[in-house]
Amino acid sequence: MTLTSPAESSTELSTPRSGVVGVLRRAMSREEFFAGLYILGLINGLGGRIIQDINLDGWSARAFDRISVIEFLACFAGVSLLLRERKEAVRTSDLAFAAIFLLLIILPVGVLSWVGVTGLSLYILLTQPGPSVRRGAIILLAVTVPMLWSRLLFQFFANIILEIDAALVANILGTLRSGNLVQFFDDSGYMVVEPGCSSLANMSLAFLVWVTVTQWVNHRWSPIDIIWCLLTCVSVIAVNVLRISLYGLSHDHYQTFHTEFGNMIVNFIILALGVGFSVLGARREIFSRA
Repeated sequence: MTLTSPAESSTELSTPRSGVVGVLRRAMSREEFFAGLYILGLINGLGGRIIQDINLDGWSARAFDRISVIEFLACFAGVSLLLRERKEAVRTSDLAFAAIFLLLIILPVGVLSWVGVTGLSLYILLTQPGPSVRRGAIILLAVTVPMLWSRLLFQFFANIILEIDAALVANILGTLRSGNLVQFFDDSGYMVVEPGCSSLANMSLAFLVWVTVTQWVNHRWSPIDIIWCLLTCVSVIAVNVLRISLYGLSHDHYQTFHTEFGNMIVNFIILALGVGFSVLGARREIFSRA
């Protein structure tokens, strides 16, 4: 039988807790720890969205179209930037936040996963991380805009947003409008501006492109960036409105151009404009590396 002092007993009791932190510190860096959390949250968020779309559309290409290449690339860029630095050790507060984060993503509910990704990004930014980690967190925070926050905004203000799109189209065509209904230019009836044609969704993607490109090249922010970002978003709205106006010329135009191939072309133009204005805004950093 061995006697131990109260101090020794207290040390032994605290060993398991300190052991968890110690094991994590030896196994991975703080940056790798955050990257792992992000990967779990992104897989759950994107996977939940794909499952929902498959339930609606079945195993078709359309079920995967609603998650764009832009969002996948932004996720990859954000996590990659986190892994560029492996300097800091895992903190006890990181474990506490990770427990909350895992509670949000433990269920296959995409919305909660994106709430968790939002919270994780804000937590990282508030803890003064390294430059690459900060840039990665900003990109992944921007990913949540098209995946969650713009969708919530649309749910609350859907009628107003669709009516704005319809009003812009009606002004271009010079036809009548009622709510989100726009009269065809040849007076053959009305077309409906549907949620899938909303400029808000495309504008949130353009914003994501801007953030991803500028953060990836470590662009130094200046007031003129507001203008470049606005130009990116306005160009996307213009393309979207022109597309709907083309549909509104007649029933024949609607059936001819309102196809998956037509949408693919428009999405490519939107991507090109978003990347183009982003490159122009960050040209100093991009071309200095060339």
